[in-house]
Amino acid sequence: MYEPTHFIKTFVTDLDAALGKLKPNAKLTQLQRIWLGFCLTGMLLTHSVCWAKFERASLGKYKIGALSWMFREAKVAWDYLLLASVALVLERHGITEGVLVLDESDRARSKRTKRIHKVHKQKHKASGGYVNGQTVVLLLLVTQSVTFPVGFAFYMPDPLLTAWTKEDKRLKKAGVAKKNRPVMPLTFNS
Repeated sequence: MYEPTHFIKTFVTDLDAALGKLKPNAKLTQLQRIWLGFCLTGMLLTHSVCWAKFERASLGKYKIGALSWMFREAKVAWDYLLLASVALVLERHGITEGVLVLDESDRARSKRTKRIHKVHKQKHKASGGYVNGQTVVLLLLVTQSVTFPVGFAFYMPDPLLTAWTKEDKRLKKAGVAKKNRPVMPLTFNS
């Protein structure tokens, strides 16, 4: 895998043009277009988003450090890139109507998760215990012919509410009457 497939090259070129229409100063550099084309091809071939698999698929031409550096450090307008991509797909396939649906998915992670974004303790359905994990909330567009994501966010429980719940359980177990326990904090989620 040295070079992206033709349809991916075309998509990246059209995506860059759509990005320029949304925000003119957010267009991709040539290096960013090459990197994005390589990553999309890697995803297609390996059925994953994994820098190590991409490196192996390139037979060592691209290194993990360089691939992940471009993702982490390059000045790419990711929010606009997603908008431009969605607009391009809608236009290409003539999609003019659909229904927006929210879907959340829990993803268990390893025990040591200090460097993973928005990881929190969550109930593990299979074992009945608790694990550290992420919750991804997807905004999906459902049409007659296709369903695809148009937005996403990582969910994180409100730390104030989590602390209050823990303290309330402790006080309740200690026999403290409800009127003597702190009231639930008003948060954005409650």
